[in-house]
Amino acid sequence: MRYISTRSADGASFSASEAILKGLAPDGGLFVPESIPHLGEDFTLTKGAWYAMYQALKPYFAGDELEDDLEEICRSAFSFPVPFHTENGRDTLELYFGPTAAFKDFGARFLAFSMEKLLAKRNEDLTILVATSGDTGGAVASAFHGRSHLSVKVLFPKGRVAKRQRMQLTGWDGNVSSYEVEGSFDDCQRMVKEAFMDPSLHGLSSANSINLGRLLPQMAYYVYASSVYKLRYGLDPVIIVPTGNAGNATGAYWAKAMGAPIGRIVLAANANKPITDYLETGKYEPRPSVQTLANAMDVGAPSNIERLFHMFPDDASFRENVSAWSVSDEDIRRTIKEVYDESGYVICPHTACGERVRRDHCCDEPSIVVSTAHPAKFSDIVEPLIGREIAIPENLYRIMHSTPRAKEIPADYHQLW
Repeated sequence: MRYISTRSADGASFSASEAILKGLAPDGGLFVPESIPHLGEDFTLTKGAWYAMYQALKPYFAGDELEDDLEEICRSAFSFPVPFHTENGRDTLELYFGPTAAFKDFGARFLAFSMEKLLAKRNEDLTILVATSGDTGGAVASAFHGRSHLSVKVLFPKGRVAKRQRMQLTGWDGNVSSYEVEGSFDDCQRMVKEAFMDPSLHGLSSANSINLGRLLPQMAYYVYASSVYKLRYGLDPVIIVPTGNAGNATGAYWAKAMGAPIGRIVLAANANKPITDYLETGKYEPRPSVQTLANAMDVGAPSNIERLFHMFPDDASFRENVSAWSVSDEDIRRTIKEVYDESGYVICPHTACGERVRRDHCCDEPSIVVSTAHPAKFSDIVEPLIGREIAIPENLYRIMHSTPRAKEIPADYHQLW
């Protein structure tokens, strides 16, 4: 299995390990498989979620130096439950049982274990740059903290993350440093890209979803979830994905392309909606992000749109495969309250975007809404709507009581050194 750049026309290809360590392709593009492999006929759910995800990932590492380590990496990285909230075919996939109570734990932990293994073999060191609009930075900090051969710089926009998210971003020491940037998430993401393109800087990589090692595990849990759904109901579900930087969405499309039993994929955006606008106008226009209740999706220039455009290169194929709707803050609040009043089930603002899209556009179809974060991370939003406190998971409680450490900087990547 080889990987190419979304921008490359010279035919250069790289192994999975090379792509993971580089983060960004040499020409500034994103790594994608030369071709999407097919899911093996021996795929099984009998050994649990982590093993199902290992089977989904295995063909992407065929012939790679991590091939023999992959099973151990998956067993270690995916060591937490992947449950469903089940409601007669209108299910919710709860991806927030990892160390930082967000779906980003899957990709961050897989990436950290993979990088540590590769760097130990090479006796080399790397500095990881990660821009976050909420959950990514905390997951990366947790996954990489204390890992040998690795240091991490986390960039997040000042005043634009939830209080408990900020605690997860700043409660680290040792090999993890946090930077509170005077700007938006898009500024943070731009700083990371500019640092990569600076020829004077060496030994850098990324832990954002631009990194192949973050994206592949997201593909893997869609293979697992849709297979469980198919086994339970005998139907191929619609997968409804809350999306900001479009990495989680891209993972779903790769899973479907490799043969996972997915009927179709629907994207749920907040008020940041360059993808929905493209579907309406036929013109893709990145724009400054706006602040919403679903802050981890506050992205006006999604990096992974480049992978989607590579997969669906013309307007007709994009429209045939991609559906998306945006959800306002008012509807986020309405959905959180509506779901709780109906069933007592508590969801976060990002999950509410997916649930609103399901109710308004996919109501009669078999479906899975992807629940991306524990609602306790957004207690200031959720608790007034449901009228009660949300129990705090033990992992969040520990981080909440750590000492915050962050350096305020302007939106200039030179300030990171």
